[in-house]
Amino acid sequence: MNKKSLSERDICSKFITPALEKAGWDKQLQILEEVSFTDGKIYVRGKITARGTRKRADYILYYKPNIPIAIIEAKDNNHSIRAGIQQGLDYAQILDIPCVFSSNGDGFLFHDRTATDGNIETEISLDDFPTPEQLWEKYKKYKGIETPEAERIVSQDYYFDGTNRKPRYYQQIAVNRTVEAIANGQNRILLVMATGTGKTYTAFQIIHRLWKSGAKKRILFLADRNALIDQTRRGDFKHFKDKMTVVKHRQIDKSFEIYLALYQGLSGTDEAANVYKQFSRDFFDLIVIDECHRGSAKDDSSWREILTYFQNATHIGLTATPKETNEASNSEYFGDPVYTYSLKQGIDDGFLAPYRVVRIALNVDAEGWRPEQGKTDKDGNEIEDRIYNRKDFDKNLVIEERTDAVAKKVTEFLKGYDRFAKTIVFCVDIDHAERMRTALARHNPDLVSENYKYIMQITGDNDEGKRELDNFINPEEKYPVIATTSELMTTGVDAQTCKVIVLDSNINSMTKFKQIIGRGTRINEEYGKLYFTILDFRNATDLFADPQFDGEPIRIKPVTEAINLGDIIDEEEENTEPIIDIESGEEIEITPPEIRYPEQEFPPSTVNEPRRKVYVNGVDVSVLISRELHFDQHGKPITTSLKDHTKEIIKEQFASLDDFLNKWKGSDRKEAIIAELVEQGVMVEALYEAVDKQVDLFDLICHVAYDQPPMTRKERANNVMKRNYFTKYGDQARKVLEALLDKYADQGIENIENIQILTVPPINEFGSVTEIIKAFGSREEYEKAIKELENELYRNIA
Repeated sequence: MNKKSLSERDICSKFITPALEKAGWDKQLQILEEVSFTDGKIYVRGKITARGTRKRADYILYYKPNIPIAIIEAKDNNHSIRAGIQQGLDYAQILDIPCVFSSNGDGFLFHDRTATDGNIETEISLDDFPTPEQLWEKYKKYKGIETPEAERIVSQDYYFDGTNRKPRYYQQIAVNRTVEAIANGQNRILLVMATGTGKTYTAFQIIHRLWKSGAKKRILFLADRNALIDQTRRGDFKHFKDKMTVVKHRQIDKSFEIYLALYQGLSGTDEAANVYKQFSRDFFDLIVIDECHRGSAKDDSSWREILTYFQNATHIGLTATPKETNEASNSEYFGDPVYTYSLKQGIDDGFLAPYRVVRIALNVDAEGWRPEQGKTDKDGNEIEDRIYNRKDFDKNLVIEERTDAVAKKVTEFLKGYDRFAKTIVFCVDIDHAERMRTALARHNPDLVSENYKYIMQITGDNDEGKRELDNFINPEEKYPVIATTSELMTTGVDAQTCKVIVLDSNINSMTKFKQIIGRGTRINEEYGKLYFTILDFRNATDLFADPQFDGEPIRIKPVTEAINLGDIIDEEEENTEPIIDIESGEEIEITPPEIRYPEQEFPPSTVNEPRRKVYVNGVDVSVLISRELHFDQHGKPITTSLKDHTKEIIKEQFASLDDFLNKWKGSDRKEAIIAELVEQGVMVEALYEAVDKQVDLFDLICHVAYDQPPMTRKERANNVMKRNYFTKYGDQARKVLEALLDKYADQGIENIENIQILTVPPINEFGSVTEIIKAFGSREEYEKAIKELENELYRNIA
């Protein structure tokens, strides 16, 4: 057998897999081949989407299902035994795997990430591949598992529900690291996972493994909203069946093992209301705190009182947004995260939806508004003479025309995009959400008359709206389509099909901003939800440029140093983070108490009275600018012009026009070059919008990067027709090529390269795919003709 003539797959099946089986690896349970562990990044072009390439490992070896201990990268025998090691190491770091192998069928190069001596990489023969037990020992060393009890806990099986569902790679890492940390005696654990990445499913697998192993016998899952508890009970936790209960009406039944509870339902303002004290301090072995940034980060919160009471239990905090401020710190309480899976990672892996941002600047927002002399509000009271700005609008001062302008632009966008795209409009407060609902209804009378639930106010005080929350997040329910809210929907709402997020609220908190953006990051391919759009009326997306947006949490709360009490007042006055009412989920506006002074000492105008909201109309409000904000492949806003940004990327790939021309002409598939440029961050659709959609991508690149005058696709097609190029073909083949040329003029080069184009009108009128290819003689001759057609299109270039 000549190994050099074998493909990579042949090397795997004939040499690598037999070597693994000989070493005692179970092919059915422990060996997984060609494992795709990401979904491939989603790229958006207008309303059209496509996925990038998935990350794929040739082999992953498991000690038990979902406990990966080794990775193998295979190459054909024309490569060396070492050729796959760097790719294997890259994947091993992502997947948290200690043992990495590279093979070309002659043997293995073994990279041992647990090695502390000079034997980090060794070559071994096909007959000497390590056994599962040998690599399990290395895994235990890598994870610090030293006792039989710890080994028993970490080797506990995952829950399997009989379907094909299994944890994604990052969920697997989160579960394994948490269980391993607890097995090694760690009692305070923080998991940071971006919204939409399955924190509840991850929590279920953690709890189930610890519960089944007997390491934790009684468990409390703690949340702060009924929606979170209901989703958890009906979702993944349903597998606990009669072992689980939800604490309701402050009634305690101590006969269960898994408890779900609202912390408001366990605590209260007086001692009698603190029903959690009906449990002994040692009743629970494990407490999981969902959305732990909302309460447990603060020393004096009700969450913290419960956690302090059950301080002997292990505490796991789950959040997408760890809170790190001078007043509150998740890391200080839980320690550094055992695992972080960020929004950027999720988007890059294709598990989370990418987004576009459209920023709309209104004249009163950008320039401020000063009332003319004698201007009165709707009640006839004269308005204080000062300049009002974005921070005032809808909080202190309501300009009716501004609300109407926002509603008009939102409606305008939806009419051009999809009027039934699920949309959340985030407002300043409940009053603003109520007025925004009315304004949107005024601009959508046709759909509101068809069904009044087309637009609903969903806020903490509105029972009708809250009842529609489940319908809004249910992909199968058509209504409501648009939800106006303030705080109620910022967190814990699993809106899988939300396609539009409107920001008309002043967002100063990075935690709140991340949570709001998270409402759109879920993907639901069945319902066409692969990306979302942010309409920003308040410049809230400036926070994208903040290093904290997708970075590691930074601990800034002083722990050991003496605090200057004189500075605390200033810090509290400068803190603009909203205060949230636990019961309603709405923002509480703090106002100074009304203080009455003797009139002879203080004129009435200086009395510090609570500020009332002022309502005005008759103000000219218009859109100054509406532009789309572009982000590069690393998720950062592009600060240079789109043209300069594109030019820089292209010239990194092709230093000169000749380099690009040679690559373009020499490529069998132009689509591959286009995909490569998109992967590098070229924003093709945005360029088309900026230049001319009738221009070929080839001309677009030559024009933007190399200042060449562009030709339209139609001009290129006409030039080919003038040359009588088709005369050498038979009548049938000539008609097919002419039809393909028309397709090129309409749709671009990518379409004529795809053989499926032969199945669409009018080309399919010439016969089946087989019949059309036969007109050229063979498949090879057809592909040769397409190549020649492309050469003709790009003939005599530069």
